Amino acid sequence: MITFALRNLKLFFRDRASVFFSLLAVFIIIGLYVLFLGDTVMADMEGVPAARFLMDSWIMAGLLAVTAVTTTMGAVGVVVEDRARGIAQDFQTSPIKRSTIVGGYLLSTLTVGVVMGLVALLLTELYIVANGGSILPIAGLVKVLGLILLSTTVSGAILFFLVSFFKTQNAFGVASTVVGTLIGFLMGIYVPLGVLPPSVQTAIKLFPISHAACLFRQVLMEVPMNLAFAGAPGAVLEEFQTMMGVVFRFGDSAVSPWVSLLILVVTALVFFTLGVWRMLYRSQG
Repeated sequence: MITFALRNLKLFFRDRASVFFSLLAVFIIIGLYVLFLGDTVMADMEGVPAARFLMDSWIMAGLLAVTAVTTTMGAVGVVVEDRARGIAQDFQTSPIKRSTIVGGYLLSTLTVGVVMGLVALLLTELYIVANGGSILPIAGLVKVLGLILLSTTVSGAILFFLVSFFKTQNAFGVASTVVGTLIGFLMGIYVPLGVLPPSVQTAIKLFPISHAACLFRQVLMEVPMNLAFAGAPGAVLEEFQTMMGVVFRFGDSAVSPWVSLLILVVTALVFFTLGVWRMLYRSQG
């Protein structure tokens, strides 16, 4: 399984275009924030202490969540490529067990997502510090590393299941473009959650991966929120957290971090099971 996973990793990282496009959504988010969104949001935060640190942490938290999706999307492209070129059929007729093949695909997908997530984390921390913020404390860093692993697992499981339906690289390419375009909106990254219509807010809150973005925000924004809202009434901080998607609410009830974690874990288990079953079923038929 490990040998097969290494083979997939080499194929992915050898294709520089694939690596670039897997990060394209990340570059778009950074570009939009630096050129447009940053000034707009900062205008609304005028007079708030540590406002730049706070908003940089907000957008970078969303970026980490997006990276988990787009990079695993690029990694599972190896599955489609093998199928389109007939290599998958060769594997099926070889002595390699089907479970080894499926496990190798999964392992390489998760490895790509985690590695690229760590690279994104390094870049986000450098960006925040370069603009006057501070580096994550050790406890926060450990939480973020755990969230990178979890969000990558969830994204990889969902995409592994979806990719089992694609037979051609053209179809997969179209799907990748659609996902890369919509993922920022589905996670409430381009604009604050609170300014969107209620129906759109509900859709975002029901999208499982958006809970990863929510958890990333809670960790990355903890320190700057303490600085920005020191001495402010609790209601002010609560309103800000709801507006910016730091905390999801359904009516008067807030979604706790443990509930968001449970949603992510259950989603990963469901789609992992479906994806493995689907891949094994296809290989038999």
